[in-house]
Amino acid sequence: MYQKGISQEKKESLELAESSRQNEWDYPSFVREIFNGKLHWDLAFPFPEQSEADKKIGTEFSKKIEDFLKTHLNPDEVDKTGEIPQEVLKGLADLGAFSMKIPSAYEGLGLSQVNYNRVIHMVASYCGSTAVLLSAHQSIGVPYPLVLFGTEEQKKKYLPRFRRGAISGFALTEPDAGSDPRTMKTTAIPTEDGNHYLINGEKLWCTNGNIADILVVMCLTPPKIERGKERKQITAFIVEANTPGFEVTYRCDFMGLHGVKLGLLKFNNVKVPKENILLGQGQGLKLAFVTLNTGRLTVPAAVTGISKWCLNVARKWANKRKQWGSPVGEHQAVATKLSAIAANTLAMDAVTWWTSHMADSKKLDIRLEAAMAKLFCTETSWKVIDDTFQIRGGRGFETGPSLKGRGEEGFAVERMFRDSRVNLIIEGTSQIMRLFIAREALDQHLKRMQALLSPKSPILIKIKTLFSAGLHYFVWYPSLWLPSFGIKNIAHLPKPLRPQIKFVKSASKKLARDLFFNMGIYQQKLEPKQNLLGRFVDIGTDLFVMACVCSYAASLSKDGDKKDSPVELADLFCKEARVRIKRNFQDTCFNQDKLSDKIAKKLLAGEYEWLENEIIK
Repeated sequence: MYQKGISQEKKESLELAESSRQNEWDYPSFVREIFNGKLHWDLAFPFPEQSEADKKIGTEFSKKIEDFLKTHLNPDEVDKTGEIPQEVLKGLADLGAFSMKIPSAYEGLGLSQVNYNRVIHMVASYCGSTAVLLSAHQSIGVPYPLVLFGTEEQKKKYLPRFRRGAISGFALTEPDAGSDPRTMKTTAIPTEDGNHYLINGEKLWCTNGNIADILVVMCLTPPKIERGKERKQITAFIVEANTPGFEVTYRCDFMGLHGVKLGLLKFNNVKVPKENILLGQGQGLKLAFVTLNTGRLTVPAAVTGISKWCLNVARKWANKRKQWGSPVGEHQAVATKLSAIAANTLAMDAVTWWTSHMADSKKLDIRLEAAMAKLFCTETSWKVIDDTFQIRGGRGFETGPSLKGRGEEGFAVERMFRDSRVNLIIEGTSQIMRLFIAREALDQHLKRMQALLSPKSPILIKIKTLFSAGLHYFVWYPSLWLPSFGIKNIAHLPKPLRPQIKFVKSASKKLARDLFFNMGIYQQKLEPKQNLLGRFVDIGTDLFVMACVCSYAASLSKDGDKKDSPVELADLFCKEARVRIKRNFQDTCFNQDKLSDKIAKKLLAGEYEWLENEIIK
């Protein structure tokens, strides 16, 4: 399945990642079908809604957290001092904020994914550092993987501690190991009696790591021999921070999120009982991948909350600030930014709540949807923040406390700007998200043609696979050229949005055709063509978001107070998305990727060093 000529290191990295990913699709996936050329509109429409009982629980708890933060926490002080006060941590613990997703059977609040995301959504609009503290603790920290994969003994031992305020973190990254876990160096070696493991190594940038009471730590355990080859084993351990040999040696300082506590963690013969293994030996990466499928949904919720805050600031300022005799919001250059902020915020809202509801329903496989939600919402939110910064002008660059100090409203756009940039990096960079989505999108084809692509497959197996795949594609591929006919329930959509969903259906067919065509052309050489794959992913993402926002707008339009405004915003988003989609389709054929690759190689070789002249190095 891998192209000829790749390095052994890269091959090992790909094999490790491949062996750790989820192989089966036990439930439907809306996005997977889009890449297959099919629109399952019934999965997106009507838009899911919370039950009144669940909504009441979320509203009441969110109000408690909001009231507490507004009276006890100053986000500008957190930014200035780099500390979330201890009394705030205690108050949050007393409210149960560190056990939101833990089932009530283990003393947790047992909130649904929707309600949990409502809380993070609200907190992020107020203080980014506090939102990260809470979300990193229970979205990817110990509570969630423990709920998913822990033994009953592990759950009873650790989960109740989070209701009492224990804080957790997830330790995967190392100084020399990030997106490629093959380079991990932290080891866990069993003791002679086999009852314990000794952990040695370093972990970097573990959110909450510097103040965590309990951590999930990824380690290399002794390799196994499979089919005559040595296979690396990455295993997840529950580690208590008070264990001898564990040490926090450094706190990192960042551009934003000054209140988060993360740095360099060292493990020197940290003795952990074998009962602290989560999921099983060699299952660490699988645990991480599955945890992130739902765990990363808090990022869209958070950045959408931030975007709504920006919308509020931009609207107020564009009305108040006058230049050349009229409010700046009435000047077309600013008006275009305002309308884009509003339309994009509605789209982020739609994706956030649709994926949150799907996580609660447990009727869909949302690994692709969650990755797209993270990718789309973080990149779109960054654009919203940047546009808000521009609309505010010099006041966007000035800090909130400085604005207050001279008598103006202290809109902390500058702080939000600094706090938000990392969202395109954490829990999977935008580049990694695109590669992950592309791999999952191609899965249905790779499985069907795996024997053909493998040089080790016997000739009879190749012939059988060729016949089976040929029969499938003989029917499937021509169907992608047929006109798109009626879409069930489309008549229930507001009229302006019906053409948008018809476009989603027809464009998904073209996406499936073009992706399959490029697979046929490049075969094993498709994997390194990351820009090409990224364009296909961006097309699929826009189609997914278009479906979500149309369904969401139809639901919101039932509220008479909103009138036609949700439909107008959804229509604008879809029309802009269609422009991007058409451009990306064109760019799959006509682009400058070869020239860019050539220049990059020369740049790395030092051939453009002359351009770095007349600077202080």
